[in-house]
Amino acid sequence: MSAGCVRWLLSHAVRAACRGKPVWTPASRLPICSRSHNVIAATWGRSPFSTEADDVKQTPAAKKAKRDTQGPASISNVGRKIPHKEVQLIGDSGEELGVMQRTSVIKLMDERHLKLVLLNEHKKPPVYQLMSGKQLHEEQLKLLKKEKAKAATVLVKELSFSVGISSHDLSTKQKQVESWLERKHHVRITLQAKKNKPDASLDTVLEQIVEQMTVIVGFVSQPKVIRDGRAATCTLRPPSKKELLQKGAQKAAESVSPTSEETRNKTPPAGDEVTSEEYVQQ
Repeated sequence: MSAGCVRWLLSHAVRAACRGKPVWTPASRLPICSRSHNVIAATWGRSPFSTEADDVKQTPAAKKAKRDTQGPASISNVGRKIPHKEVQLIGDSGEELGVMQRTSVIKLMDERHLKLVLLNEHKKPPVYQLMSGKQLHEEQLKLLKKEKAKAATVLVKELSFSVGISSHDLSTKQKQVESWLERKHHVRITLQAKKNKPDASLDTVLEQIVEQMTVIVGFVSQPKVIRDGRAATCTLRPPSKKELLQKGAQKAAESVSPTSEETRNKTPPAGDEVTSEEYVQQ
């Protein structure tokens, strides 16, 4: 009885898979599908009980790129092709003109003969500004200078010598430091004490050596004693514009003060002057 039930179930399963009448063969009492002989095997391979590894691996979803909330990397004229219907507009003198329609912005550009520049695309609505050709050129130059300043790397040169250095060698090293500073490099100078003779005044000696240079220098780090008095170090840099102006004013004041002292020495004292009355008496 049980074998008959199993045979009946299998025949109905094959008929449903073949969607037609099964073919009975004398070699087997079970029906065989004439359309696809590998239906059961294919369904078994796709079943959750199959241990066969999937050939296609699921790829993780791509991460969304972070939106840059800062301004554009370059400044250029948008022209009349404005991609947004409404924009937040700023005038050429910096005044807020509020939210305007695209047609109104184009009309205002034509009336004032100005250019339209995109400042921030990620705000809602996007921010645009009206600029003249001169203003646009100046902003492009400012942006170019900022990019150059970011890309520029400071090169630090190092120079070390001992206290017992000869005057000729010292002047040679000072000229080397001056040439590095003219190339906009930083220079780290290390003054070493004599062997087994720590000296707490090495920073003063190093400062005097720096003052003997013919060029104006700035300090990244002031002279200080290190290694328990066995050395002193400082880092020099090219002077800033403010330091150059201060040094020039100081030199001008020093050049004026000796002339005033000379004029004072040349003028006779008040007691030695001969008045008109004394001259008459004489």
